[in-house]
Amino acid sequence: MPTYRDEAVVLRTHKLGEADRIITMLSRGRGKVRAVAKGVRRTSSKFGARLEPFSHIDLQFAEGRTLDVVTQVVSLHAFGEPLTGDYPAYTAGQAMLETADRLVPEVGEPAIQQYQLLVGALRALGEGTSDGPRPATMILDSYLLRALAIAGYAPSFSHCARCGVVGPHQAFSPATGGAVCERCRPAGSARPSPATFELLGALLEGRWTVTRDVAAATAKEASSLTSAYLIWHLDRGLRSLVHVER
Repeated sequence: MPTYRDEAVVLRTHKLGEADRIITMLSRGRGKVRAVAKGVRRTSSKFGARLEPFSHIDLQFAEGRTLDVVTQVVSLHAFGEPLTGDYPAYTAGQAMLETADRLVPEVGEPAIQQYQLLVGALRALGEGTSDGPRPATMILDSYLLRALAIAGYAPSFSHCARCGVVGPHQAFSPATGGAVCERCRPAGSARPSPATFELLGALLEGRWTVTRDVAAATAKEASSLTSAYLIWHLDRGLRSLVHVER
């Protein structure tokens, strides 16, 4: 059978038969990939532990009729190891994996930006950002906003999402696309503080220096708006997000 190699992050796994698993991954070259790992549930498996969620791996596939088959696996980064003893970081990481799975729906379609963003976000959870450590929820919020932007759902935090007038604005509407002016504001829109709008913009753009010494109330409000924006554009919530300590 023809073979090929790729790098990937394991998103989730499912049991298949008595000893196999179906592995769902986000890969560098082929986007989302589903492949069979034969015999990995046996204690004698050579690479079963490398095919768990959070694993960043280099692997070889053999092309199959319906699903490709994993034939070789080399571990690049075990992102899950530093997270297992840190509940906030672990649940934030689970939400990242589920988001990546949802935002890259087509198997085999290239999604290199989503892949690179996920790898960077998981690394930041365990090692800190370019400007030092940040709370897991803040790293998650940055990942969610940037992943949505890559998928075509970029929120606006400075211009009115409906008419484009330059802010600052005082209202936020997930359905409209972010900040809205008073003329365009739908009923029931949130009214975040100016500091929250500034934080959301910094998280979307990856300006980590701006996120230093953020007040807890501001970070909590930003998380709430990020979750609302994500849920609106995914049409339904993430199962893992309810476990994240906001």
